[in-house]
Amino acid sequence: MPKMKTKSAAKKRFRITSTGKVKAGAAFKRHCLGAKSQKMKRTSRRTGVLAKADGIIIKRNFMPYG
Repeated sequence: MPKMKTKSAAKKRFRITSTGKVKAGAAFKRHCLGAKSQKMKRTSRRTGVLAKADGIIIKRNFMPYG
C-alpha cells in the first residue's frame, strides 16, 4: 500500500508537539481589528493547543505521519 500524503495546508497551519498535541495559530486576527477587544488581540498573539477531539481529527485525516 502506498504512503499517505500529508495535506499541504495542514503542514502550514499546524504543528505536532512532542507529546502528540496539535498547536495552531489563533483565528480572527487578520483584519477588522478595531472592532475587537485589546484582550482578544493580545491573547491571540501566541499559538494555542487545540482541543483533544479536534487534534485527533487533524492528525488522522490531514497529517497521518505527524
